[in-house]
Amino acid sequence: MPAAYTPQAPNGGTDEYRCFLIDPKLTKTAYLTGSQFLPQNAAIVHHAIFFRIAPNAADQARKLDEDSPGEGWTCFGDSGVTGDAWVASWAPGANETLLAPNLGYPMPPGSLMVMQVHYNLLATGGRAGGTDQSSIRLRINDESTGMTPLQTGLLPGPIELPCAAGESGPLCDRAAAVADVTKRFGAGVGGQEDQLIKLCNQGAPPVAGTTQHCDHKVPQAATVYAVGGHMHLLGRSIKIELNPGTAGARTLLDVPNYNFDDQAIRPLDQPAELHPGDTLRVTCTHDAALRGLLPQLKGSAPRYVVWGDGTSDEMCLGLVVTTAGASKR
Repeated sequence: MPAAYTPQAPNGGTDEYRCFLIDPKLTKTAYLTGSQFLPQNAAIVHHAIFFRIAPNAADQARKLDEDSPGEGWTCFGDSGVTGDAWVASWAPGANETLLAPNLGYPMPPGSLMVMQVHYNLLATGGRAGGTDQSSIRLRINDESTGMTPLQTGLLPGPIELPCAAGESGPLCDRAAAVADVTKRFGAGVGGQEDQLIKLCNQGAPPVAGTTQHCDHKVPQAATVYAVGGHMHLLGRSIKIELNPGTAGARTLLDVPNYNFDDQAIRPLDQPAELHPGDTLRVTCTHDAALRGLLPQLKGSAPRYVVWGDGTSDEMCLGLVVTTAGASKR
């Protein structure tokens, strides 16, 4: 980051998502084959995502930066830049993940990167609690011959987690909880849960429960080389399956005891071939009782938990790192 930043959560929340513009100063096409995020203030850095900004969107990104006071700009959801592409991420327990040397994210000359950092300010009630000046190291291959482009696919699932037994309060009502997420993060994030219900439940109404799943149809042939899963502090388990319930079913990721401090991307022992019409299923289990056990969440208001960007909200997100078409093994 160009300078230290002091995060402070907006809208009465306890989380800030801040985007910082990075110029890798590329003068010819290169491939991003690895990266290592270095959180300078790990006490408040919840996770980070890196988006590639195409050269034709560079001016839009620069304008966002220039029009916002201080370093960077507020960016709940994605980077806020048209056509951004997820090329790297970090969460506790993650380090550089290296795949085959011929695999990488293409970075045309003039590409920029946006570093989106989620700051968790629960400990200070959303107020400024120190500065951060995180950084990233990039592993770049500027010889493009023989390289195969990578892309990251996202597999979100819904969260419909009711208050735990013995809990009560105004936010235990689902509609109130969704309205609270909308107030803190805007309509885009606030409407995410209902969009997921529409996608994953085929229009059926939400059903409260600890475990939810979502099936995603594969649109075109691809090969999966690595997988990952992201939830917040109430996560218990996460799984990604290929064509579940069929003779050729395969489990790509199975984390039966989810640990927020161990969210590394996991290379597959054998790449998985995807065909058009295949199904990728993400399944997540959350536990509202953890709210009363974890130091970070003790004292937080009971709530019906849905998809939200805050540390006290939840996510159910599978990640698949793929190349287009069949593998060239």
